[in-house]
Amino acid sequence: MYFQVHQPFRFRNYRFFDIGNDHYYYDDYTNESILKKVAEKSYLPANNLMLDLIKKHKGNFKISYSISGIALKQFELYAPEVIDSFKALAATGQVEFLAETYAHSLASMKNKDEFVSQVNEHRELIKNMFGQDPTVFRNTELVYSDEIGATVHEMGFKAMLTEGAKHVLGWKSPNFLYCNAIEPRLKLLLKNFKLSDDIAFRFSDKSWDEYPLTAEKFVGWLNEVPENEETINLFMDYETFGEHQWEETGIFDFLAAFPAAVFKNSKYTFSTPSEVAEKLQVVSAANVPNPISWADEERDLSAWLGNEMQQEAFSKLYELKDSVDKCDVEDILQDFKYLQVSDHFYYMSTKFFSDGEVHSYFNPYNTPYEAFINYMNVLSDFKIRLDASVEAHRDDDLARLSKIIKEKDEKIEKFEKEISRLKVSGKPKTTVKKSEAKGAGKSTKTATKTASKKVAAKTTQTAKKKSTTTKSGTKKS
Repeated sequence: MYFQVHQPFRFRNYRFFDIGNDHYYYDDYTNESILKKVAEKSYLPANNLMLDLIKKHKGNFKISYSISGIALKQFELYAPEVIDSFKALAATGQVEFLAETYAHSLASMKNKDEFVSQVNEHRELIKNMFGQDPTVFRNTELVYSDEIGATVHEMGFKAMLTEGAKHVLGWKSPNFLYCNAIEPRLKLLLKNFKLSDDIAFRFSDKSWDEYPLTAEKFVGWLNEVPENEETINLFMDYETFGEHQWEETGIFDFLAAFPAAVFKNSKYTFSTPSEVAEKLQVVSAANVPNPISWADEERDLSAWLGNEMQQEAFSKLYELKDSVDKCDVEDILQDFKYLQVSDHFYYMSTKFFSDGEVHSYFNPYNTPYEAFINYMNVLSDFKIRLDASVEAHRDDDLARLSKIIKEKDEKIEKFEKEISRLKVSGKPKTTVKKSEAKGAGKSTKTATKTASKKVAAKTTQTAKKKSTTTKSGTKKS
């Protein structure tokens, strides 16, 4: 069982007239109120229940999580007790924490350097916070392709989670261990979306022909899986417990009874992703030339990049990457990460049919167009700040270069004066052969003339550049 934990930093209503005037983008009240609500209804009671189940079953019940860096930051700000409850789970030794992108971003689709940087930052955060160095990776929204998997292996991960999409597997079952098609040493655990979604989405649906779902009934379905199939991977949002499925639906009762029902009525055991990757043998490579995800019916990236608004916002954001790399202002670097949160693009989705209800969940905007305009206003102000920071950095570089040239000029002038003084003072007291003295003098003169010419050339070029810049009417250096 694997659970995703994430909450975005939502933007406030950022108007056109705020651009260039107000550089704070976040709706602190909404972010704090939503996080505290979800923590109270879901994270804290679910963590307490998981801890009880681990203790009750004495090391036989195991689970795994990935928690975005954005979520951990909000826990620190608004609900530090949630972090304490996750640390208590980590201390049991029965819980595995996976790595992902710090900002829960889609950087893997656009910029490899940014992707690697965010993964390394998140990996270090998990190591410092929970004492684990992750060896298994879970990309944002289970986004995966052969190329992304190869990059993940380059970063040193042994296994990766993704969706068991029908259009990828065809007749094959997700209930085996697979590997990356480019780099076979990266093992793949594929989500069994039918059984996972029975819990995550259909549990409280009274029109569902299997309603109500009990732990015993679910274990009965597990026993119907052919005996040669080796692993059932149940992947879901952690908010399933208490938020997507409210406590009144009986979801916590189902979770409390599930491990005991598995141990009593089946041959299954619980394992962490790294244990599955270690125990089982790969049966085949999973060929995924085009990216997949765990979202919507299509299991592709259309939830985030399916229309022109989403693609425009996504492209404009990553066009700024080169300038961001030249910036060292902490607030700007942080805002660039927060701008990458995949939720911003999800809010712009125009998929109103089979998946419309999912896309409206915690969406602060009335329409996709409103989400797009608000995001682009924020991005416009961010670009103004970024450009100003890069320009200031460029001016600082020029000032440092001018200082270096001035110091070189002063040194050369000092050496020339010393040479002139030695010439006037006459023959030095130390006896030197005539031929050696001539050679040394000639060498000194040549070196001095060469250095003087180079410095003079540099000074002339610098003066010309300054003169040209001044005449053109631009800002003086």
